[in-house]
Amino acid sequence: MKCQALQDNLRQIVQERIAAGEWTGLRLSELTGFRQAHISNFLNGKRGLSLEGMDKILRTLKLGVLDLVDPEEIRPRWPRTFGSQSGFQEVLLVAGADARQPRIGSRQVQDVFPFRETFLSRLRPAMEGDRRRWERFVLVRIERNVGSSMSPKMGTGAVVLIDRHYNSLRPYRKYEPNLYAVHYGGQCAVRYVEQIGGQLLFRPLNADYPIAVAKVRKARGKNFVIGRVCYVASEM
Repeated sequence: MKCQALQDNLRQIVQERIAAGEWTGLRLSELTGFRQAHISNFLNGKRGLSLEGMDKILRTLKLGVLDLVDPEEIRPRWPRTFGSQSGFQEVLLVAGADARQPRIGSRQVQDVFPFRETFLSRLRPAMEGDRRRWERFVLVRIERNVGSSMSPKMGTGAVVLIDRHYNSLRPYRKYEPNLYAVHYGGQCAVRYVEQIGGQLLFRPLNADYPIAVAKVRKARGKNFVIGRVCYVASEM
């Protein structure tokens, strides 16, 4: 992978984090020591960065070079070879905290598993906002507290396939609520989601666990929803 591609990926990551409200150009300028115009020109593609400049931004964002490498560059070197079989597509397993990142860096990949292309191609997307650059499908292993809150539908150690191009709250099937991977309280959880006015309700299946509530503005509500859970495996 060429250095220019690494710089383009860094630009994309910064743009996505600013769009998500995690950063501003001004804050990045203050912490890196760059002038704000310098940051703006970099983000607009009017100028590049030196290696030292890239290092400053990587340190500020707490990223490494591996976070800039496209997963496609790593997949051919991965020990598993399912993806080389005709009719299969490799899907990345990532930590719950990384599942809401628009771009999955190579360092975030924990494993790779095959899914039949015919199955994935039948799944309908329903995007709110522009997620066309997001890698559509990711896998997340359910943590203990999440699995208990959704028992008996899923248990600890289960792996869920998330369609991140389906963050709409419209039912996928008539009269059947969607199950979502959501981000709130600093963690990734699996919940049923309902919006009432300016609030999102995150409902567990297990009645022993409370319903969580998040106040949202219309434009920000979609940021809580990572994607629709479209497949649950007891173990992978």
